[in-house]
Amino acid sequence: MARHIYRCPLRWSDMDAFGHVNNVVFLRYLEEARIDFMFRLAPGDGSPSFSGGSVVARHEIDYVRPLVHRHEPVVIESWVTKITAASLTIAYEVKEADDPAQVYVRASTIVVPYNLAEGRPRRISAEEKSFLKKYLDDKAGDPDAKAEDALVA
Repeated sequence: MARHIYRCPLRWSDMDAFGHVNNVVFLRYLEEARIDFMFRLAPGDGSPSFSGGSVVARHEIDYVRPLVHRHEPVVIESWVTKITAASLTIAYEVKEADDPAQVYVRASTIVVPYNLAEGRPRRISAEEKSFLKKYLDDKAGDPDAKAEDALVA
């Protein structure tokens, strides 16, 4: 299984009154990593994949240790834990670049591809699925025929 690696810079404004990166800021970090990951498919070859839009259906975050501001970026590793016909789950770890055992956050996001023009969810295309499978956790299955997918026709 491949993991997408994103080096995320910390900003002075990311800190809160307690001197550590605010919990809400981590959602921005995850968004930056997720956008960098999902749009790797489209550039260069003119692919329309993922460019039509997507929405976040759920975030889940475990804060493992406080992160304080410094000049060095943190590393955000992203991978796919689940692919259904109409959604995907991305897992993340926010960690030290030079010490991967130092984890600050573990999180996951359920993303639903969305047709902005039609204002409704859409299915994951074959091209998108092929791309995502490269990042699928070896322990995860490919539950294509889930009941929840029947809602998106």
